[in-house]
Amino acid sequence: MSDDLFLQMGLILGVAAVTGALVRALRQPLIVAFIAVGILLGPAGFGLVAHSSEIELFARLGIALLLFVVGLKLDLHIIRTVGPVALASGLGQVLFTSAVGYVIARLLGLEPVAALYVAVALTFSSTIIIVKLLSDKREVDALHGRIAVGFLIVQDIVVVLVMIALTAVGQAEGDVHPVREALAILLKGAAMLATVALLMRYVLPWLLHRLARSTELLMLFAIAWAVLGALAGDALGFSREVGAFLAGVSIASTRYREQIAARLVTLRDFLLLFFFIELGATLELGLIGGQLGAAAVLSLFVLIGNPLIVMAIMGYMGYRRRTGFLAGLTVAQISEFSLILAALGLSLGHLAPETLGLITLVGLITISASTYLILYSHPLYERLAPYLVRFERRVPHREIEQEPEETDEPEILLFGLGRFGAVMADGLRERGRRVLAVDFDPDVVRRQARAGYHVHYGDIEDPELIATLALRRAHWVVSTVRDRAINRLLLQGLRQQGYGGRVALSATCEADAQWFAQQGADLVFIPYADAARSAAQRLSEDCAPGRPAGGAAEGM
Repeated sequence: MSDDLFLQMGLILGVAAVTGALVRALRQPLIVAFIAVGILLGPAGFGLVAHSSEIELFARLGIALLLFVVGLKLDLHIIRTVGPVALASGLGQVLFTSAVGYVIARLLGLEPVAALYVAVALTFSSTIIIVKLLSDKREVDALHGRIAVGFLIVQDIVVVLVMIALTAVGQAEGDVHPVREALAILLKGAAMLATVALLMRYVLPWLLHRLARSTELLMLFAIAWAVLGALAGDALGFSREVGAFLAGVSIASTRYREQIAARLVTLRDFLLLFFFIELGATLELGLIGGQLGAAAVLSLFVLIGNPLIVMAIMGYMGYRRRTGFLAGLTVAQISEFSLILAALGLSLGHLAPETLGLITLVGLITISASTYLILYSHPLYERLAPYLVRFERRVPHREIEQEPEETDEPEILLFGLGRFGAVMADGLRERGRRVLAVDFDPDVVRRQARAGYHVHYGDIEDPELIATLALRRAHWVVSTVRDRAINRLLLQGLRQQGYGGRVALSATCEADAQWFAQQGADLVFIPYADAARSAAQRLSEDCAPGRPAGGAAEGM
């Protein structure tokens, strides 16, 4: 292997890009490609990449940002909107999978500790993969999509609690008294939660409002806050992952969380590349080959057992079999958290490399298979619907009760609340239209929010932000920003999200207006020219023969 670190990084990125393109052609998540690259370039493959402190640093940063973004998206309102089904299905699936998975792992010959790790690893589903697949299918806002996101949040909370417990157990081993150590962990945890609550209430909203005037400074603070949170969690005896998660939770209630999360996604995915490559590089093909039988049994359990328990719980609670089936397919895989958990167990000395290889192999199988299950979920349901009758009550009362809730979604998405945009927003609201406004000025966002308007902080140039907005039922997307490049990016982002409604843009001149129309805009405003024409029309009407003088002034 070459000692040139820059050459090694270039080789990793080049091979990852090529492998990622091949994997995406097969409609698979990039996680599969990254692990394959680690195996290919690591000691088990060509031996071109070995463990290094730099790759480990990037991997740790990627995990910290992953947990930070998870905490940032911890919207408890989602759980409330889908009722108790998120808690019931999330916790029920975790308990069922861990209990039955432990029994299966023991029957396969695993030791109790290894069987416990495997059983817990089987319970978690990939938030990243599921949300991406549901977004591509435009089903995040559907009922089964909202329920899936709800119980994924429950799973994320459970995995953080498991990491805290494992860290405490790892520290309690040896000469330290376990009860005393557990009490110390609880006290430090309570102190950390109290500190986070005080920061959320008195410091962070004020600080973020001032930092939001510069997107670059806001992003720099977010990354620094994630790393500082990870360091604080490590210093207090938890793990870095737990600290980063709480750092995300601390700003999840602010109006800037969508913008921060959208901007951090690309950086998070880039850094996670090194975690999965590092993981793949630690695996030995010989050990993986010996685990094929056990991996096949556990994978079938995840692919079949997890969806069945979710369908059973949702059917009992009064949801239709179709909703239960579509939501249940989203838990038919294990997640990146399962691999992080296995890596943590290996570092604590609880697991052997063979068990890590088994969990990774189950991850590769279930992630690959469940991706196709979710992509083709509707044709699958049509074939299996007659056999799923027992998963539906005669009257699915809870789903019937929730159907009218969709009327709260905005009809018009309005970008820009300057002079032109603010007047337009007021006029639309006076006419009873449901408007969601997005603006980049934090002072405007705060002022409009205090006035009771539905408004988000965000940058129109950010395609990741567009993906987070409720486009499914919007009739119009309106931009009052008179910048040709920005509006072009908005059109591209809407096309990427499969938006099928109408678009209205603003231009500075007739040439731009004609160009926007050619690009697909349904309506183009030229604010000053439109206002001038309207004024000229009113003046002409006022000068009409027989009209009393001063009539125009009465309407101004």
